Parts: sequence; structure tokens; C-alpha cells
Amino acid sequence: MGRVSTPPVDAGVPAVNGIRVGVGGWVFPAWRDNFYPKGLVQRRELEFASRQLSAIEINGTFYRAQKPSIYAAWRDQTPPGFVFTAKAPMRITRSRALDRTGPQIEDFVGGIAELGDRLGALVWQFDAGPRLDRDAFAAFLGLLPRHAGGRPLRHALDVRDPAFVDAGYVALARRHGVAIVYTDSDEHPNVADPTADFVYARLMRSRAQVASGYPARELAAWAQRARTWAAGGAPEGLPLLAPPAPGAAHREVFVFFINAAKERNPAAAIGLLRLLGAHPG
Repeated sequence: MGRVSTPPVDAGVPAVNGIRVGVGGWVFPAWRDNFYPKGLVQRRELEFASRQLSAIEINGTFYRAQKPSIYAAWRDQTPPGFVFTAKAPMRITRSRALDRTGPQIEDFVGGIAELGDRLGALVWQFDAGPRLDRDAFAAFLGLLPRHAGGRPLRHALDVRDPAFVDAGYVALARRHGVAIVYTDSDEHPNVADPTADFVYARLMRSRAQVASGYPARELAAWAQRARTWAAGGAPEGLPLLAPPAPGAAHREVFVFFINAAKERNPAAAIGLLRLLGAHPG
């Protein structure tokens, strides 16, 4: 991918019919060779990335939450309309007493609420390993706050235990109005059932040998799937675990290019944004 000139400080990439596209994080040395302009100092990388993409997933919060002042600084470096999503701390999702994590949830949400209108959704990742207790998990979902800083707060679930991921899991997510992450990967369960008023997709198949990360035909297919989700439908060919729920009138959609050939993910994200008509390049 060719280098992109530094945009005006107040410019941003708009959502298209509620569809936002981005990558995980913004600090990656390889991106200084094929995404960031030559000579751009690291402290300005978020400023630049947030004007090339319409969303970024914060991954570092999975390992350690930040001070509210850090979230506020990130907020102030990004343009109006841009949003972050963030992975919730693993100290919560790996708790052996999920139904008693209310104080930890409140502490995390209270801090990250400093992102203000830049906060798009929180992702709760449950890795494969110790089996989840369904009753405790249901109680945990009841602890998730629906507002933060006076604004609506959305939640997405990324459960990676195949034994837990079934029609009952889909029904539970629908009952609580939380999304199930569609993880396009051979390593994790792939669940495309819409369960909330938004869709969250994490695409993990970028290839190092493809300059755009994904071949053009695959990017075009993801553009069409994103449009279908946004219009309230369910794309054909993606795995569903439960009977379809009544279609929504409209959904917001988050699509992130994550992991795999990470050096190619910005190119894939910008390629998808161009297909959606959201990127000027």
C-alpha cells in the first residue's frame, strides 16, 4: 500500500450507513514502513490513524486498564465521529465468580467512560479453558451497565469455548441485548447470529503475500456482508446457530482487521472503506 499524506487535523473518516472499519491498536513497528508517513513521531500515530480509519479496537485494556486521564488524552487526539472499542480486562472475564464481578466492571467502565462520545462498544473475551457456568454467565450479563458517562453503552461477547457456543448462548445474548462477535478464524468459534442492535466482526485472515491484506474479491464480499448487516439482515453463507430473529430496521456495524498478517491490516481496512465509499483515497 502506498503512503498516505497527512490529513488535515480536523478531518475524519465517516461511518457509512452506520458501518465503521478499523484495526486493532495503533502502535506496531511494521506500520511505520507501510502505513504511517515517513518521519511521523510515535506520539502522533493515533492522531494519524484515527483520520484514516473510522474505528480502532483497543487491545491493551485486556491486559491492563488505563488511568482515566489516558483515555481522555486518546479521546482528544481523535476527530469528531471517530470511535474506539475496547477489550475488557481479562481479570474480569477469567474470574471464577463471574456473577460477583460487579465492582470490577464498574471500576473499568467508570474509567473508560472518559472516552466520552468516542466510546463505541466494549468487548468481553472469554478464552477457551475453564468451562463457563451458564447461570453465572447469565448473572454476569445482568451486571453489564447500559450507560456510561450519561451515554448508552454497548457490549459484545467473544466466547471461545466451543462447548458453550450453542443456540442457548445465542438466546441468552439476545435476551440481554448484547452482540456476539463474529470471529472469522479457523481457531475460534464462528457465530454470525445477530443478537443486538449492532454487529461486531473481527476478521483474521489477512495474508502477508497480498499487499491489500485480502484479495479484492474477498474485500468486496465483506463490503456486501457489512451492508446486509447494516440494513438489518443476515448475510448468506455465514454460520447461524439459532433460528433467525425478526430483522432489525437498521444496525450499526463494526468491522476490524485483527491479527493474522498484522502488517497488512491497515491496507485491508482502507480497502474496505474505499469499497464502502468512506475513504477519499
